Amino acid sequence: MNTQLFQKDFISTQDWSVDDLWTMLELALRLKGDFAAGIPHDQILRAKTLYLLFFEESTRTRNSFETGITQLGGHGIFLTPKATQIGHGENAKDTGMVLSSYGNAIAVRDCRTDIGQKYLYEMASHAQVPIYSMQDDVDHPCQAMADLMTLVELFGRNLRGRKFVISWTYAPKYVRPLSVPQSLVMLMPRFGMDVTLAYPEGYHLMPGIMDIARQNADIAGVKLEETHDMDAAFEGADFLYPKSWGPIMVSEDEPVVEAMAAKNTGWRVTQERMNLAQKHAVYMHCMPIDRGHEADGDVIDGPQSVIYKQAENRLHVQKALMALTMGGRW
Repeated sequence: MNTQLFQKDFISTQDWSVDDLWTMLELALRLKGDFAAGIPHDQILRAKTLYLLFFEESTRTRNSFETGITQLGGHGIFLTPKATQIGHGENAKDTGMVLSSYGNAIAVRDCRTDIGQKYLYEMASHAQVPIYSMQDDVDHPCQAMADLMTLVELFGRNLRGRKFVISWTYAPKYVRPLSVPQSLVMLMPRFGMDVTLAYPEGYHLMPGIMDIARQNADIAGVKLEETHDMDAAFEGADFLYPKSWGPIMVSEDEPVVEAMAAKNTGWRVTQERMNLAQKHAVYMHCMPIDRGHEADGDVIDGPQSVIYKQAENRLHVQKALMALTMGGRW
């Protein structure tokens, strides 16, 4: 267990070693157990401040971070570009240096394509406190760690040889970023899982991210495969993570996006598709879900679904992250 994580940024899981990530998971599991037993945590980050800067709205991310810092004894301050001088053009350096002179960590959600993660790293290069990604255009590290925590709780710490499927699904609404599938394709091979990425033509991920994912798989001695066949991907799977993302590597133009999606309405999760996987297979999703488009209701609300456990674990993973990097006492 590495306890030398004070002041460490968390912008991508790739920036942390596997041992570091296990440290986060172990503390998250401990804090979750204490929380269930009614053991308070309000002295761990007593009187410390977390700034929460949102370029996009959220449900799970905002509430899990605000609740988490409160339970640890600190205080979260919600910020938006419009409510700060960022909306008037203040840059990442100035914002980061000023906020870091006031508080103890800065968390940022910025999914602007080709801007978000660069903004976070720019802020981190100047700020004097840890910077967290609450999701950007490249990675969603807290979500991926909550997903991993869920699998560890359900299937144990040895996940080697398990088949983890990331699959695109149809959704008619806004263009979702690539960060969730990219966070998963990078992280899960590092913990011994064989990963299959399934998507229709045009929905490929960032080439640089795929290079990292392949390197991670090679180092771990596991398989990383891509397919354009959703059924083939589901066959024999242990963990199924089907969700929508935009064809961002092709276009973000709304008419083009809608036309591409309309050609692939069959990419949805039904119970028949779930039956192609192992009997113990679980259905996963980061939420929000386009019910009736991405997946049928009997799958989302069925016995194989673990979506609410994933959402719950955001709280505990993020509490562990804050405790480790903000100088917590426990």
